[in-house]
Amino acid sequence: MMEKVFSHLIDQLMLLPGIGKKTAQRLGFYILKMETGAARKIGQAIIDVKEKILLCKSCSNIAERDLCSICANPGRDSQKILVVEEPNILYAIEKTGEYRGLYHVLHGTYSPVSDGRMPERTIQGLVERLKNGGITEVIIATSPNIDGEATALYLAHLIRPSGTKVTRIACGIPVGADLEYADEVTLAKSLGGRREM
Repeated sequence: MMEKVFSHLIDQLMLLPGIGKKTAQRLGFYILKMETGAARKIGQAIIDVKEKILLCKSCSNIAERDLCSICANPGRDSQKILVVEEPNILYAIEKTGEYRGLYHVLHGTYSPVSDGRMPERTIQGLVERLKNGGITEVIIATSPNIDGEATALYLAHLIRPSGTKVTRIACGIPVGADLEYADEVTLAKSLGGRREM
């Protein structure tokens, strides 16, 4: 039987995605061996993220100020917006170096089958950005699964009346997979082969 404090650490680590009991125990024993200062730095980094990270007022990406570093960069192509489900997908696409436009992060998908949820606030934010003008193309980069496809169709339906070109990334990514796990080459090819919706 484990000590109560250590057992509590294991339980908390298991709350992280992809961390089962064995991995949590392995991490727990590693943390136990760490110097106190190093452990404090990890704890402080977690607290800092929770207290200092907010959402960009323009695209809903994570940011430390009103605008994220991408929206604040005048060198970006401000006529294109690439729509992604989550910030981690934005960063996966950024690593390809193939896209130089702006982004819009939904923080979810439209889920008509399971629970009808929809990221309404961020979708409304995208519509507002289009109303402000200057956007010539919206590239939809949602995962090629049921919710991702439903979201893409819903967004295309909302955007088309504005006259803005709507494209969808090509499916170099297997259907049913999450964009988060795609490699950089596959993401780059998907961006290059996008099609109009």
